[in-house]
Amino acid sequence: MSAEGNEPLLRSLTPSVLGVLVRRGADFAAAEDAVQESLVEAVRVWPEDPPRDPKGWLVTVAWRKFLDATRADTARRRREDLVEKEPVPGPAPTVDDTLRLYFLCAHPSLTPSSAVALTLRAVGGLTTRQIAEAYLVPEATMAQRISRAKRTVSGVRFDRPGDVATVLRVLYLVFNEGYSGDIDLAAEAIRLTRQLAASIDHPEVSGLLALMLLHHARRAARTAPDGSLVPLAEQDRGRWDTKSIAEGIEILQAALARDRLGEFQAQAAIAALHADAQTAGETDWVQIVEWYDELTRLTDNPVVRLNRAVAVGEADGPRAGLVALAALDDSLPRHDAVAAYLHERDGDLATAARLYAEAARKAANLAEREHLTRQAARLNAGRGAS
Repeated sequence: MSAEGNEPLLRSLTPSVLGVLVRRGADFAAAEDAVQESLVEAVRVWPEDPPRDPKGWLVTVAWRKFLDATRADTARRRREDLVEKEPVPGPAPTVDDTLRLYFLCAHPSLTPSSAVALTLRAVGGLTTRQIAEAYLVPEATMAQRISRAKRTVSGVRFDRPGDVATVLRVLYLVFNEGYSGDIDLAAEAIRLTRQLAASIDHPEVSGLLALMLLHHARRAARTAPDGSLVPLAEQDRGRWDTKSIAEGIEILQAALARDRLGEFQAQAAIAALHADAQTAGETDWVQIVEWYDELTRLTDNPVVRLNRAVAVGEADGPRAGLVALAALDDSLPRHDAVAAYLHERDGDLATAARLYAEAARKAANLAEREHLTRQAARLNAGRGAS
């Protein structure tokens, strides 16, 4: 087996192996270093001598590397008793420690942003560069933030629970990275959220799971065969996953019935209204605006207000949407794209074309940039032909 062929397996085993070391007494930072060294060793050894029990092999090698590092550390005397706990040979236990690691990374001593960054790096498997791009900061800055977070949770055990709200933010960001980025983590985020929902009676956990399912149900229709983006209004709704939609709506309704509304439930309600419409023209935009009003009260997030402006434009006409948009900072991501869409619907094609081109220059990824560029070209070509 080639080194490249082992990479998916190594990636899938990393959280579990890391969890084993932490449960056996290794502090988080040292455990992560030891696991990374064991992965390097696996890439070197496995092509010629693949193990019968990959996880057991990684646990054994990582533990030995942790002990080697511990003996060289100033805290060696305090940790010498850990030598007696070396795992015995044989199959490793099939315990999924991934969710427990999420809670460790959401430790109360960390800020939410540091907790998210650490989890994405240590458990989600994203690179420091990818996390930095998500946060719009330099890679070196993010590397320092992750290093500080690792030092903060060093020595921390699982006896202090993490913050559920932070874990939910982490899972949502992992889902979004998997939904639109280069690494497919969406299914893993859904799996973990299911696991969380089964272990914690919390309506916002259900709200997040419903939101993920409803968004994931549209995934197949989001791109054309050539990879270009397909806007929601133009998607082939026959390609939507009706089973996931039905499950998401059922979970959402049960959560809303508990009358403890949170931001993920409100977002899921908006997604459910989109999913429930047989055609784009049948979308209940009036209800969507009402849910955005609820979401604004819950979060007062400028991005929520931006999306609300689009909904207002659909419910009450493009000029009403432009009035709502005028109250927002024009430096917001996607502000120019929203303004372009509303101006186009209002018949101001010259302004719309200019704003589409400006939005394309600011786009965060290639697919979005190409979509906006095509929108500008379409309007410019139409004006030239008229």
